[in-house]
This record gives sequence, C-alpha cells and structure tokens, in this order.
Amino acid sequence: MQRTTSRGLLAATLIVLTAVSSTAGCGSDPAGAPSHRGLKISSIPDQDPEKLAARDGAMARYLSEALGIEVEYVPVTDYAASVALFRAGDLDFVFYGGLTGVQARLQVPGSVLVAQRDIDAKFQSVFIANASTGIKPVSSVGELTVFKGRRFTFGSESSTSGRLMPQYFLDQAGVAASDFSGTPGYSGSHDKTIDLVESGTYEAGALNIQVWRSRMTAKTVDVSKVTPVFITPEYHDYHWIAGPETDQRFGAGFTDRLRTAVLAIGGDDPEQAALLTLYGAKSFVATDPANYQEIEAIGRKLKLVT
Repeated sequence: MQRTTSRGLLAATLIVLTAVSSTAGCGSDPAGAPSHRGLKISSIPDQDPEKLAARDGAMARYLSEALGIEVEYVPVTDYAASVALFRAGDLDFVFYGGLTGVQARLQVPGSVLVAQRDIDAKFQSVFIANASTGIKPVSSVGELTVFKGRRFTFGSESSTSGRLMPQYFLDQAGVAASDFSGTPGYSGSHDKTIDLVESGTYEAGALNIQVWRSRMTAKTVDVSKVTPVFITPEYHDYHWIAGPETDQRFGAGFTDRLRTAVLAIGGDDPEQAALLTLYGAKSFVATDPANYQEIEAIGRKLKLVT
C-alpha cells in the first residue's frame, strides 16, 4: 500500500512539473501576464560581425535602460535566417533592409513597422570596379552597360542595396545576369563585396553606399585598386520591425513604448550620439509601409518576393 502511494505521489509531482515547464516556455502565463523573457533584437548580417555586435549591442543597452527590461542582441548567420527566426517568434525586434523587411512583414502578419533612420528615406547603392579593368565613372543608369562581360558580384541574395536595387538598375540598362562573365557572385555582405573587388576575385560589384563611405573614411579601401563607378538614384531602405506578439509578451502598449524610445534617440546626449554614429545616422524617424511598396513591386518583378 505504501509503495502504491509513493508511485502516485511521484506521478502527481511529474504532472505538476511538466505543467510548470510548459507554462514557462510560453510567451505569457494562462492569465495573460507578460513574459519574463527579455526582448531579443537583431539585424541582417550585412557587415562584418564585429561591427554589428558593437552597433546592435549598444542599441540593446540603450533599450534596456530606456524600457527597464532585459534586452539581448542575437546575431544571425544570414538574411534568410533573420526572417525565419522572426517568423518563428525567436526575434522580437529586427533592423531589416527594405527587401527583408517586406519579406518579414508578408510572412508575419501583424508585424509593426516601427522606425527608420533619417538616411533611409534617400538611400543609395554604389557600383564599383577593380581599377585594372579600366572602367571609368559613368553618370547615368543607361551607362551601366560597362559591366557587360565582367565578373560581377552582388552582396547577399536578399540585400536591398547590394542586390535588389543594383539588379533593378542594371535591368533598366538592359544588362541581364547572362551578360556577365560567368554566373554573378553573392558575397554575403557589403564589406566582402569591396574586398572581393579590391582583390580582383571579381572585376566589379555593387553595395550599400553607407558602408562604402564608412570604409573610405576609415581608409580601409585601397583607392589605387578600386574605382567607384556609379551612385544610384535614391530609394527607401532599412527599418526596424517589431513582431505581432510584442505587446502580448511585454505588456499592453509596449510596441508604442518601443517606438517612442527609438525615436527619442538624439544627438544632444553623448552616448545616444555615439549610438546614432554607429548606425550612420543623425536620428531615427517615423515611417510607413507605403514607403516600401516600390521595393515590394521590384522584389516581385525579380521573383524575390512571392
């Protein structure tokens, strides 16, 4: 009789522990109270990992102080992974490029576009070439035909400034992927695009104008080996997106608090000014989904958005 009772108590205990464990893994408890899991932020891996860790780590510290919660920066391996993790609910707040932002919002209904940098309303790409090619700067989209017959690399396959818009402008000039020498490359990041063109692995490429200017300022580009050929027309690009369950996880009105905190980052405070510098901006500003309709349309045309 004693043995039966012990087994019964053990079974009951296991049931209770299982229930507790299951509840702890959910976004909120049965009564709908906010989760104790910290806010997980991330960004597309468009630059060297060290740069992203410094930049987004600083943002995590700012948001933690501003919101009074734990905030963790979570690095990702590639653009597709950032969208997949956001879709799964493993990332709460992500700094996406124009195309990945469109993909994320289409795949995760109810996502909220929170803010963009001041520079993202008029973003640009730059085409570059190895100096040994003899390719000279051009002044119009139509002259991008100079890249026909060249070994060419884009950035990531899902990059707005390193693939989508450069391919769009090349298409306007009548340059197709089949016009390059061999299959075009996909470097994976803007920094790598510069390095590959500088080394001669590829004769030309296209990348984010901000990264190009940052590298030029830092003097980490050998200007005797790399020539800037063309700066594109402007378009909308990077922006912050919050997941649809953010308020459920962190309390009613949290997404609005998050937006307020991001928009409040200013240049008068030294630490905040340093944070803005890491993002290459002077401020974060409000934005609207309509600003990315052109990106979505181009993405559909190039079969990068379905």
